[in-house]
Amino acid sequence: MTAKSYQGGCLCGWIRFRATAPVENPHACSCKNCQRHTGALSAVWLEFPRDRVEWTGPGGEPAVYRSSDFSSRAFCARCGSSIGAIDDAPMIALLLGGLDDCQPPELAPSAHAFADGKPTWWREAVVHQAWD
Repeated sequence: MTAKSYQGGCLCGWIRFRATAPVENPHACSCKNCQRHTGALSAVWLEFPRDRVEWTGPGGEPAVYRSSDFSSRAFCARCGSSIGAIDDAPMIALLLGGLDDCQPPELAPSAHAFADGKPTWWREAVVHQAWD
């Protein structure tokens, strides 16, 4: 039986990846580093063992910026899209929004780190609005 894989990439398609299950530690984070890296109030991360992530696009591996003592933030050097974080430990954390298909239930975050980093006006309720 073939392991499930997840594909995705940046806005311009230069950086592409394939990550193969298992997905580890799907979680949201609202720390200031994540906010600045993504431009969003919260980011959803999916962790994969480093040997289960393959860079498949013409750009190869993403560019990185050393953001802490243990991790570098990954991004596309062409379009600037945030891709994830490449940790010193043998893990790569990919941003859920970069996947081609974000729907599989196993990708749902099971925790929210630094939830107190969200603004006080943030509401957990989902508002559905048609943009048609």
